[in-house]
Amino acid sequence: MKHIFTVLILIGTLSSFAQKQWTLKECVEHALEHNISVKQSQNNLLVNAQDITASKGQFLPSVNGSFGERMSIGSGFDPVSNQRINNQTTHSFNYNFSVNQNVFNGFRTLNLYKQSLLNQEINNLELARIKDNISLNVVNGYLNVLFNIENLEIAKNQFDFSKQQLRQVKNLVEAGVQPKANLYTSEATLGRDEQQVTIAENNYNLSLLSLSQLLQVPFNGFEVKVISLDSPSEVLLYKDVTPIISYAFENRNEIVIAEKNIVNAELNTEISKSGYLPSVSFGYGFGSVWSESSNDFLKQDYFRELDLNKGHNFNLNVNIPIFSRFQNKTAVAKSRIQEENSALNLQQAKLDLESNIQRAFTDAQAAFKAYAAAKKSLVSQELAFNNSKERYTIGNITAFDLEQARVQFINAQSSLINAKFDFIFKTKVLDFYMGKEIL
Repeated sequence: MKHIFTVLILIGTLSSFAQKQWTLKECVEHALEHNISVKQSQNNLLVNAQDITASKGQFLPSVNGSFGERMSIGSGFDPVSNQRINNQTTHSFNYNFSVNQNVFNGFRTLNLYKQSLLNQEINNLELARIKDNISLNVVNGYLNVLFNIENLEIAKNQFDFSKQQLRQVKNLVEAGVQPKANLYTSEATLGRDEQQVTIAENNYNLSLLSLSQLLQVPFNGFEVKVISLDSPSEVLLYKDVTPIISYAFENRNEIVIAEKNIVNAELNTEISKSGYLPSVSFGYGFGSVWSESSNDFLKQDYFRELDLNKGHNFNLNVNIPIFSRFQNKTAVAKSRIQEENSALNLQQAKLDLESNIQRAFTDAQAAFKAYAAAKKSLVSQELAFNNSKERYTIGNITAFDLEQARVQFINAQSSLINAKFDFIFKTKVLDFYMGKEIL
């Protein structure tokens, strides 16, 4: 019974998940939470945090302790008296405690710490850039689903109209008002409209599948909540592309990342230059040693001997580089080349961004014109279709003429829907470059 109850709960949970209608906000939030690229970028930030901790540790002294036991058989030197001993077995024990501190290494430690902080900042910007792109892709996928929903609705409405038209033609044919050929024409029209419904349903399912794959959720039972989209404004929101480009150059993540990479390359050069400078280190040690051999006649107590032999040692080391086999020279030269490449990458990033914005702005203008033209065309085609229906009813035009008017009306409806969603998305792209909320 317990297992049956658990299974029922799981079935209920899956059923409620399948019946859920996803809002646009939920889709974006789910994609940002589960996207693999986002998770990888977040893991990179965890690695950066460890790098920062490690670079901080380089400012601290290193502390080491050691102890060991040694046995030698045969000739050797006594570690205490430093006298040669022949043909005997010697046991020795020693312990040591040491502290070493880097005093100066050409600011290498400081620059490595700055670089670890900068890398974390760059990866944070990269994470934000990835999230922005994912959000835009989800919005596009969601709008595509809504677009196909409206297309499917039009196809169904036309199919319903064709069924009504077929019934009307049947009655007129049976009454002898219209020839039987009109009945065949109406049946053919109904068949084509049914096919269009099937195509529209398939397009709708494909758009849902695409969005579910983007969200990494099961397609079975996946649905989105239909939201009402206001008709696009009759006036373009952005009349000039220059403010968009200026804002993007100052605020877009890809530009800031490229600028940070220049700073990172400069830090690499400073780190390479540290190889030319002397390094200074300080050390302190404390330890003792005890030994015993088979020739010892008078031997101190173990702990007493360790106490007698204990000692402190201090050392100050200065390392002056004289010739590094061109290692320092080539390291600095390569770092400076990387600085130039980073500056070129910034120029390229600006060129790419400007090109993308210019294209998006041009597309938005074209989409707006197409939307305005589609609205006018729909009004004209609707009037023409209504007029054709009246003329067909009184027998002034043939069924073929009515069908032509109907096809043109359907095409006008589809064109308006396509232009509407195209313009909305192109406007969202411009909002995206302006740093505005696109949900």
